[in-house]
Amino acid sequence: MKYARVRHAALAGLVLLSMAACGQGSTRTSPTSPTSPTPPATTTRPVPAGKASATDFKRLERTYAARLGVYAVNTGTGREVAYHDSERFAYASTFKAFAAAAVLRKHSPHDMDEVIKYSGDDLIDHSPVTGKNVEAGMTLRQLCDAAVRHSDNTAANLLFDALGGPQGLAAALRAVGDTTTRVERREPALNQWSPGATPDTTTPRAWAEDLRAFALGDTLGKDERAQFVKWLQTNTTGDELIRAGVPKGWVVGDKTGGGGVYAVRNDIAVVWPPDSAPLVMAIMSNRGTEDADYDNKLIAEAASLVTKALT
Repeated sequence: MKYARVRHAALAGLVLLSMAACGQGSTRTSPTSPTSPTPPATTTRPVPAGKASATDFKRLERTYAARLGVYAVNTGTGREVAYHDSERFAYASTFKAFAAAAVLRKHSPHDMDEVIKYSGDDLIDHSPVTGKNVEAGMTLRQLCDAAVRHSDNTAANLLFDALGGPQGLAAALRAVGDTTTRVERREPALNQWSPGATPDTTTPRAWAEDLRAFALGDTLGKDERAQFVKWLQTNTTGDELIRAGVPKGWVVGDKTGGGGVYAVRNDIAVVWPPDSAPLVMAIMSNRGTEDADYDNKLIAEAASLVTKALT
């Protein structure tokens, strides 16, 4: 199966390796850990090219008959890797990380422990945690945990309710400078995407910058940021994606997403190498056939290229 999309040569895969001060979002904080922020780089001198190139990512696209989008940054050096980083991709379940972060930002610790009641009629497909707690209900904190760590769809919709609907999440993203992402529908409708559609889409660059703002910046308070990072680091769905593409022993906090059509498969992550500043990356993909299946190895191999380039 071939992915039959024609691109103008000027829009073909582009890998950029430069200091963060030269790229978008360069004013965001670049901490070395979730609790010890350091100022972003200020120099504008270019960083020497790393090992990844557009040719490497094109090879992956050919091998997996897929379209690939990548944006990643080393928050210590400012070095970036970008490939189709401004093209739109369906975000699928990766949005759940930001829904949880937005709920943390909006609600007080007391509110986070408030029990939310829901009924069996609220349950939708893939609700492994909420499906077991219909009678007792769940706290907002537990719903965030279920949405991020287990990708629970009913939990995600209940988080939408806590934010005032999809428009509430869109507002939270705009508050951190994201004017790119289109948040319009709830689960499961947001997965009904086709090539060229814009609802419920984002770009790898925008998504990575949002993750950096919530997980490493000062968008959340210290305690809320620590809680958000813990959810990411204990995610149960990402072992075959970015986690599989980085060296053993590195700490990864991620949120996966996979749509039901066009083989949409994504992973966004903060990666902490030993004794080094974290990397932030968003890797997104799809295929050109509606009923195609995705392959997690594509994301893992792209993450491996990114890791080698940025370290």
